[in-house]
Amino acid sequence: MVITIAGQKHWLWRAVDQDGYVLDEFVQSRRNTTAAKRLLTRLMRKQGMASKCIITVKLPSYGAARRQVMPRVEHRRHKGLATGPRIRMCR
Repeated sequence: MVITIAGQKHWLWRAVDQDGYVLDEFVQSRRNTTAAKRLLTRLMRKQGMASKCIITVKLPSYGAARRQVMPRVEHRRHKGLATGPRIRMCR
């Protein structure tokens, strides 16, 4: 989701579990690998462990960040299952 703050675009990054509950969210001015990596590390720190799989939109930075932060986690990329800069966590 794009948010305009002081005339500049910012992205709302969210992580959601399979039931639709928001696990983590923050606003970032960039939509790159560093921002996706920050979301994944914050999520792992809060959860205490990595999930079995993540479902993301087809943004390439999610794949690059996932390979660095949690390489053993299954990654599915789908247009309809996750909307906006969002990660859906599977069990």
